[in-house]
Amino acid sequence: MKVPDMVNLVMFIFASHIDYWFNEVRPVLEGRFGPMDYISDVLDFEKYTLYYSEEMGQGLKGRLVSFERLVHPFQLADIKRETNEIEKMFSIEGKRKVNMDPGYIHHTQFVLASTKHWGNRIYIGKGIYAEVTLVYVRGEFRHMEFTYPNYREEEYKKHLEKIRELYLKKRRKMMK
Repeated sequence: MKVPDMVNLVMFIFASHIDYWFNEVRPVLEGRFGPMDYISDVLDFEKYTLYYSEEMGQGLKGRLVSFERLVHPFQLADIKRETNEIEKMFSIEGKRKVNMDPGYIHHTQFVLASTKHWGNRIYIGKGIYAEVTLVYVRGEFRHMEFTYPNYREEEYKKHLEKIRELYLKKRRKMMK
C-alpha cells in the first residue's frame, strides 16, 4: 500500500477590510498551523460573487496563503472544521467578519474543502467535502467546468503556481 504524499496547506482568507482582519487572524492561524511561508497580494473577491456581502459587508478582498509545514491530506476535514471555529471566534453578532477556505496543493492538483455537498465533491468525513478545484497539466493549473470563478483567473493561478513551486522544494528536501 502506497502512503499518500504530504501536501501543502493553503488558505484563501477574505473579508471587508482585509488588511485589518488578516492581521487579526494570522497569529491564531500560525499558532495552530505553523508559520506562513507565502502571502499573496490583495486579491479582488467581490467581483466574482455577492454571496457573502450581506453577512460580511462590501468590498470583499482576500489573500492566498501557504503554510511552511506540510500536512497529510486526511487532515483536511479537521482543518476545515478548525477554520470554521476560528471564523466563529471573530464573528460579531453571529455574522462572520472573516472567511477562511482551506485546501491543499499537491504537485498534481489544488483541492479545496467545503461544508456544502455538490455533485463534484467527495465526502471526506466530519461534515466536510473535498473538491479538486484545479489540476496541474502540461506546466500549468487548469480549471474545470465547476471551478469557482476566482480560481479560473490567471491572477489566482499565478499565486497558486508560486505556492506549488515552494511545495516542490519542500518535497525534495523531505525526500533527501
